[in-house]
Amino acid sequence: MCHVIVTCRSMLWTLLSIVAAFGELIAFMSTDWLVGFPRTPDTVFSPQGATAAGEAYRPTLGIYGRCIRLPHLRRGVLCGPYAVHFSEIASRFWQATSIFLAAGILLLCAVAFISVFTMCFQSIMKKSIFNVCGLLQAIAGLFLILGLMLYPAGWGSDKVQGYCGPDASPYQLGLCSMGWAFYTALGGTVLTFICAVFSAQAEIATSSDKVQEEIEEGKSLICLL
Repeated sequence: MCHVIVTCRSMLWTLLSIVAAFGELIAFMSTDWLVGFPRTPDTVFSPQGATAAGEAYRPTLGIYGRCIRLPHLRRGVLCGPYAVHFSEIASRFWQATSIFLAAGILLLCAVAFISVFTMCFQSIMKKSIFNVCGLLQAIAGLFLILGLMLYPAGWGSDKVQGYCGPDASPYQLGLCSMGWAFYTALGGTVLTFICAVFSAQAEIATSSDKVQEEIEEGKSLICLL
């Protein structure tokens, strides 16, 4: 018989797990990791020399994508991947970052999917599903930390210098500033470790004496604060 067990702590852990997974996924896919220095999309040439024309904007650069404004493009900013193949990513450090972030996000998405079913299934192969998921989240958090630590080491690549100026170097931004995607990935990493720790509380809440008492009374839907 399937017992649906819903507690505040288990539901909160499920919600936070889903938020962490989607936050990391959105950040990874975003082009707003670096915001370049202000520039104009076109240049007007005159006898006095070259002068910038058009409204200034700041291009953005992601791990494998970018947003730029082209002179002939009327619809505004063009966003898309600059790297068609994995080997075309700006630097080897960013390639390693992609691998670690992708591995962490894959684990987080798997945990987020499993967490939805923890209301009905609290164990897998005689192991607490919350403890297993908490372990996976801790491993995912380590992958994410490694990826974020390696990311600034790629700032010295030619691609980044084209957006941030020649002063850009490993762990030196040059004329760029950090975009929201980096901070989202960083916040998602912190939330991942919070979820890993909180999974133990979700386990305690769903295996408490009150839950066992209601199971013995024959209830199939158990809701506890």
